[in-house]
Amino acid sequence: MRVQVCTPTYIEADNIEEFLRRARAAIPDADILVLDDNSPDGTAAVAERVGAELGQIEVLRRPEKHGLGAAYRAGFAVGIARGYDVICQIDADLSHDPEVLPELVEAIRNGADLAIGSRYVPGGSIPHWPWRRRALSKYGNAYTGMMLRTGVADATAGYRAFTREILEAVDYSQTRAKGYGFQIELAYRVRKVGGKVVEVPITFTDRVRGHSKMSMAVMAEEMALVSWWGIRDRFRRDRKRSTG
Repeated sequence: MRVQVCTPTYIEADNIEEFLRRARAAIPDADILVLDDNSPDGTAAVAERVGAELGQIEVLRRPEKHGLGAAYRAGFAVGIARGYDVICQIDADLSHDPEVLPELVEAIRNGADLAIGSRYVPGGSIPHWPWRRRALSKYGNAYTGMMLRTGVADATAGYRAFTREILEAVDYSQTRAKGYGFQIELAYRVRKVGGKVVEVPITFTDRVRGHSKMSMAVMAEEMALVSWWGIRDRFRRDRKRSTG
């Protein structure tokens, strides 16, 4: 299978070289696409230098920062246009261990449409997180599962592998979320079209260098979208029952 690995970057100059070297070692035959949103710290230049050395690494320089969802939509468009069988997504801040990439690809090879690197299935863990952050994350995922009935333990996870076919089936280009809600929206859409989701346990490690992009505005977007989708689905089910 031809595999593309997409990683969005913004101010990741301190992490991108180590990430690329570890990703290349983990999955030597994959092509890596760095989607840089005009990082002012020179992230793109570092990635291009390392890419020239390692090979099969391309940097797509985007003119400005439009959010995580927009970056991944751009990466998926490239992957689909070039005919990759599997398209992966992973953060460049080293919170996702690149060594797990082959496991996600293997899950696709074994029949999954979407393989998620999950913190909340047996074997998954989040060492060093304070209890408040852990509780907020678990609450958010529990609320998402209740409202959207995805059956996914870690719907907000950003470490994933998709088949090209499932991305086309869910019409990824029409997703609307800008931030981390994009992860929820895609998992939700995959479930809606009957796609098979497999969760692979991972250890999620906080970034050592740089600053998290998570904010209260991003979290508010997630919860607002989940609430809207859930209420809309219930209304549609109730209307269908009343007319059927």
